[in-house]
Amino acid sequence: MSVQQTLSILKPDVTRRNLTGKINAKIEDAGLRIIAQKRLWLTRAQAEGFYAVHAERSFFSDLCEFMTTGPVVVQVLEGSDAVVKYRDIMGATNPANAAEGTIRKEFAESIEANSVHGSDSEENAASEISYFFSRTEIVG
Repeated sequence: MSVQQTLSILKPDVTRRNLTGKINAKIEDAGLRIIAQKRLWLTRAQAEGFYAVHAERSFFSDLCEFMTTGPVVVQVLEGSDAVVKYRDIMGATNPANAAEGTIRKEFAESIEANSVHGSDSEENAASEISYFFSRTEIVG
C-alpha cells in the first residue's frame, strides 16, 4: 500500500447543515489524515474551471450552479491508498445506491446534493489538489 493524497470537497449541502465535523470524523475514523483544509465560497468561474472535464455533460451547468450556492470545505487527505479509500468512504454518487455507513448514504440529500467530492485517480488528485492549494498550505 502506498501513501497517497487525494482531494475532498464537502459541498454546500454539508456546510448549510453544519455537518463538517461529522464528516471529518468519518474521514479520520477511516484512517485518513486531513493535512490541509479551507472553507471557500466558489465563484461560478472557479466551479466551471474545476469541473471543466464535465463541460459537455448535461449536468455541468446545474453542478456549477449548486457548487456556488454556499461555502464548501476543500481538503487534502493523506493515507494508505487514499484515493480508493476515500471513494469507498464516500459511497456511490447516487445516495440511493450507496452502501450503509458511507457519507453519501448517511448525509446526501439527493444525487445532485450528494455531500462530497473525491478525486477518482492519483493523477486527478494531484491536479485537483493544485487547483485549490499551494504546496506551502499542505502540512503533513
